[in-house]
Amino acid sequence: MTLEILRAVAVAASLLVVTPAGAQAVLPAPLAEPASYRINPGDQLEVYVWGEERLQRSVKVLPDGTMAFPLAGQLSVQGLLPQELEAVISERLKAQYRGQVPQVTVSVVAPTGLQFSVMGKVKAPGSFSPGRYVTVLDALSMAGGPVEFANLDSILVIRKAPPGLTTLRVKVASLFKSGADASDIALARIPVLETGDVIIVP
Repeated sequence: MTLEILRAVAVAASLLVVTPAGAQAVLPAPLAEPASYRINPGDQLEVYVWGEERLQRSVKVLPDGTMAFPLAGQLSVQGLLPQELEAVISERLKAQYRGQVPQVTVSVVAPTGLQFSVMGKVKAPGSFSPGRYVTVLDALSMAGGPVEFANLDSILVIRKAPPGLTTLRVKVASLFKSGADASDIALARIPVLETGDVIIVP
């Protein structure tokens, strides 16, 4: 079973979350959806103000985490969810309308600001900017796959999250066995990566 097949059918690895205080708890963490993606410098956004062709733009987030939008001015967008940016733009546009502001829609069409690193027992460790949403399995594939004797049931994802670092322990060894089938995949929940994540394969 190839990684491409695994990625296509994964509903994805039960995660052991280690809190900054060191406490541990097993959580049934769901597969993250792109809707939870936070905007980063370099991302390409599509902004639509419905019924206003003059306010439909494709915008790239600048390195300082800001973007300019007509009638709304310069906006600080780094770290915002798309729906949070929609609310910010709507608020800025209120002065332009006597009635209700038309619906604003923000989409991240190219998350080119997404960056992560893979370290440890992989064939090609390094930093990656895939320009799309990826899971831990995607990250392993980009890093050339695991080397022999890699412990695929103790993969760590180190993530920056208030108030400090959060560590996710991912178990995917069963997916690499020759007899892996849909039941093995159904037991796994593979997290979608966030920018700044560091994956360590022991």
